Amino acid sequence: LQQRRGLRLSVPAAIQVTVRDALNQALDEELERDERVFLLGEEVAQYDGAYKISRGLWKKYGDKRVIDTPISEMGFAGIAVGAAMAGLRPVCEFMTFNFSMQAIDQVINSAAKTCYMSAGSIAVPIVFRGPNGASAGVAAQHSQCFAAWYGHCPGLKVVSPWSAEDAKGLLKASIRDDNPVVMLESELLYGVPFEMSEQAQSKEFVIPIGKAKIERQGTHVTLVSHSRSVGHCVEAAAVLSKEGVECEVINLRTIRPMDIETVEASVVKTNHLVTVEGGWPQFGVGAEICARIMEGPAFNYLDAPAVRVTGADVPMPYAKILEDNCIPQVKDIVFAVKKALNI
Repeated sequence: LQQRRGLRLSVPAAIQVTVRDALNQALDEELERDERVFLLGEEVAQYDGAYKISRGLWKKYGDKRVIDTPISEMGFAGIAVGAAMAGLRPVCEFMTFNFSMQAIDQVINSAAKTCYMSAGSIAVPIVFRGPNGASAGVAAQHSQCFAAWYGHCPGLKVVSPWSAEDAKGLLKASIRDDNPVVMLESELLYGVPFEMSEQAQSKEFVIPIGKAKIERQGTHVTLVSHSRSVGHCVEAAAVLSKEGVECEVINLRTIRPMDIETVEASVVKTNHLVTVEGGWPQFGVGAEICARIMEGPAFNYLDAPAVRVTGADVPMPYAKILEDNCIPQVKDIVFAVKKALNI
């Protein structure tokens, strides 16, 4: 009626938001929502974060809520775990998850196992977050994917976002969760803009941990991936669509607990499976997906063996041409799909 009268209605629309800004929004909203939440890590406060994820938060919330730490992952991760046991909700940033190896005892032996060892009487509501997997030109000690490592450990939840909505919704859900959560981000996605829906712009927007998302519907083959590889799968699906092959692209979002039901339902429909990840092949996320499909009801629907696309089974080289050939590319996914479909 208002439109007929010539009045212009204001309808909130989707906007473009980078992954960096989505993470910043999530931290800002949760710091504001719950005074028990605080952020700590190297350069997160006065410098606004090594990747500017925490930009503006120190000025807004002060020294007690956004804390610069010494370069000592074992130390500040231990402080964060103790704070979580005492009732606070810390967000512990690693400048890269490669450096979380300095704090592996705190993450696994202290955070992941305490709830079980205390018969549920001590919760450890903590988020360990930061960039994971390959970056650009930083070689082996800054480029490893730890999805399989942390996904291996009971007691942890592990999330791995792709889009801005993934990043915001999963970080907010992780901060609110009463269990320790490892959030594996991609440095190469921080500056990438994604469309963010009106719903995702809400302060109460969360994405349930343990639920995958179908990014593209398809009928011929199922592509399953997480983090930056999801984008490569979407691109590969667009290329293959021009050749008459329709790929169903599944964004895992969560590594543990894994939403294998969504993958199974897709395989039952498409009869083919290709997994894609930036990590190493042996004992990887793709290996786990293939094993779970083999052990479950969807195995009987496969018309061909599942195919894995992974990072090369070597430490990341420094030289760019070698680095490019160590990381799954769109052409590798296209090749794997054609192999699975025998075309």
